[in-house]
Amino acid sequence: MSELVTGEAVALELRPARLPSRALAVLLDLVVAVIVYLVVTIGLVVSTASLDEAAQFALSIATFVLVLVGGPIAVETLSHGRSLGKMACGLRVVRDDGGPIRFRHALVRGGIGVIEILMTFGVIACIASLVSARGRRLGDVFAGTLVVRERVPVARTTFVPPPPPWLAGRFAELDLSAVPDGLWLAIRQYLTRMQQLDPQVGWAMAERLATDLAARTGSPVPQSVPPAAYLAAVVQERQARDARRAFAGGSVVGGQAVGAPAAGGGPAAGVPGAFVPPPVPSTVPAPQPEAPVSGRREAAEVSPADRPATGFVPPA
Repeated sequence: MSELVTGEAVALELRPARLPSRALAVLLDLVVAVIVYLVVTIGLVVSTASLDEAAQFALSIATFVLVLVGGPIAVETLSHGRSLGKMACGLRVVRDDGGPIRFRHALVRGGIGVIEILMTFGVIACIASLVSARGRRLGDVFAGTLVVRERVPVARTTFVPPPPPWLAGRFAELDLSAVPDGLWLAIRQYLTRMQQLDPQVGWAMAERLATDLAARTGSPVPQSVPPAAYLAAVVQERQARDARRAFAGGSVVGGQAVGAPAAGGGPAAGVPGAFVPPPVPSTVPAPQPEAPVSGRREAAEVSPADRPATGFVPPA
């Protein structure tokens, strides 16, 4: 990445184009320009057959300058630094401050490009691009421009690896409310990159993260569980709780949310064959029976007609 500073003192991080992509873009532009030059030349030869040799030679020089020099300059000016080859390779010519180029920038680049690309078959341009830290040729140096990449490869999406099957549901009773978001982010980043780390370094990081997580949850790490597997199992448990909290909405019927997993971890009601993670056991103690109070009817004596139509049973 190259840091460019605009006129408003804003730093822009751009990826300069290197020699292979630039050479391919120039080659495509030259192929198109040569094809256009040959077509125009054949048309002029046929239409100016009655002229003398001096006039035909002058017309050929003017055609060469207009097509091979003026054509790229006009295309880069009108497209703001994107010729056909650069569009195919995902490149663009910009100013040193990151702004779009103008006619004077394209004119300087095209004029010097005749010498360093056409007359020397690209040798000078290749040497200048290899020497420059940002891959600029002489035309870019004198014009104050830079060729950057517009299409940056997107990083591959990483997924948290699942824990071993024998750890499924083992940490369902952990209290994860005190774990901060920063620790969750650190654990996820470690799990997605642990295959790229040195084994000893990865093991030490897993132990440190597992210790911090155990201190937040108030439950020690089991001795028989590796630290990385412990982290993966706890992260999966948190994801399962978030999924149940997000999708188990609606009203409550019979003490269970509509759409929530049925008791015992079976399929959800009304969704045959749907996979539902095991529910979190409730830690709320059962209510103790209390002595009846005079002037108040028991819950068993409440008739169905006295119950409200909200679906909830009034407390005893």
